[in-house]
Amino acid sequence: MRLSELKEHLKNITDLDIFLPNGDQVPSHYHLTEVGQISKDYIDCGGTVSNETKVVFQLWYANDYDHRLTAEKVLKIISIAEEKLGLQDGEIEVEYQSETIGKYGIEINNNVMQLTTKQTNCLAPDKCNIPGFKKKINLSELVVQGNDCVPGKGCC
Repeated sequence: MRLSELKEHLKNITDLDIFLPNGDQVPSHYHLTEVGQISKDYIDCGGTVSNETKVVFQLWYANDYDHRLTAEKVLKIISIAEEKLGLQDGEIEVEYQSETIGKYGIEINNNVMQLTTKQTNCLAPDKCNIPGFKKKINLSELVVQGNDCVPGKGCC
C-alpha cells in the first residue's frame, strides 16, 4: 500500500485496529514511534544495481494501556513527516516488535488494517541456476544457423 492510499483511508475512519498476518491484533495501546523514509541502494547476485525508497512506520507498545491513536492523529504525524522530512508518496513498510523487529506490508481489508508478510527472493534467478527457473527469451532474438530449422527436422 502506498502512503497516499493510507491517507485516503484514514480520512474515512476513526478507529485504528491493526492485525498481524496470523490474525492476532496489535495491542490497541500501540504507539507510532517513528515515521520515516528509507532509501536502499543495492546490487543483486546477478550484478544489477538497483535502488528503492520506502515509507517506514514503526509500531511499539508499552504498559500505558489507556493510550490510543486516532486516524486524525496519525494523519497529523504523517503531515509533520511530509513537511519536516520531505516524505514522499511510496510503498509503506511497517516495523513491529515480535521475537525480533519484523517488517510487514499493509493492506486494508473490510476497513481493517492488516499487516502482511514479506518474503525474500533471488533477484537474478536466471543467473543463479535456480532449479525450475526458465529464462525468458524473445523469439526474435533466437539465432538460426543456416538451414538447421526446416520442416521435418523436429526443431519447430
